[in-house]
Amino acid sequence: MGEHPVAEQRPHALYPHPEDRPLSGLPAPGHALHPRLYICEFWATALLLIGGICSNVAIGSPLSPVAKALAHWPNLLTALEGLVFGLSATLAALSPFGRVSGAHMSPSISLAFCLGKRLAVTDMLFYMFAQLAGAVLGAALVAASGLIWPRWGQWCAADHFAATIPWPLAPSWWAFIGEICTTAILVAVVLTCGARQTLRPFAAWMTGPVFFVLNPFEAWLSGDSTNLARSVGPALFSGAWQDFWVYLCGPFAGAAVTLFLIRAEAFGRVHLHEARLAYFGHDGRAPYFWPHLLRRWFG
Repeated sequence: MGEHPVAEQRPHALYPHPEDRPLSGLPAPGHALHPRLYICEFWATALLLIGGICSNVAIGSPLSPVAKALAHWPNLLTALEGLVFGLSATLAALSPFGRVSGAHMSPSISLAFCLGKRLAVTDMLFYMFAQLAGAVLGAALVAASGLIWPRWGQWCAADHFAATIPWPLAPSWWAFIGEICTTAILVAVVLTCGARQTLRPFAAWMTGPVFFVLNPFEAWLSGDSTNLARSVGPALFSGAWQDFWVYLCGPFAGAAVTLFLIRAEAFGRVHLHEARLAYFGHDGRAPYFWPHLLRRWFG
């Protein structure tokens, strides 16, 4: 996952516009839009939702034998749900789609890169639209699988399609504060790893461990979303829209808090490399999809 020398030696073979670096915040003149990136981000987010919802339902649904076996250890269960959902993000980031788009898969991550001057505002907005649309598709495919396998559909319905729902016995602003804090921590971890060359290979793998640690503290309160797209998809098919403003505002506020702290050098000097969660030596460029994929498969 380190630097890819072929990408630097033969840029014209991998990139339609080698001078265009949208994921370094430097789009070339006349190239304000990057549809290839948006399409890949759409599919990467769909993969995240498919993997995340299915894994969470499989171990967390009240009808699941895993949930029944861990009924006396609820903190362990929620930690495992966070781990597998986070690892779904890792797999999506390492997929061919994530390798091209940078695999933000979250509007709050795209906002963080934009505030860090590694993503133009126009690209950020299209990334967010692609993420929301991809999340809806991913959740829709899981819902469709429940129509094919009714028993699985019952598991999904019992778990509300892994929806994020604020705890009804606490004021909703508690959940809002929780979303700010957990999003700030997640963004700080992934950006700090991406900014340091020695930690960069591990950036895409950090979401699982972070959610494994945070879920026991936050999942009961807000569901530990940190990601508007992740909450929108399940909400559409579970109808769980109560206090949804928490997920509309909290993750964005958390990302903004982290960027403020980075600019204040609260974590030391953090220089963002590029707007990616997985790094393959593209140096901010937007690679072709098929030539890049075929080159990796067949050399």
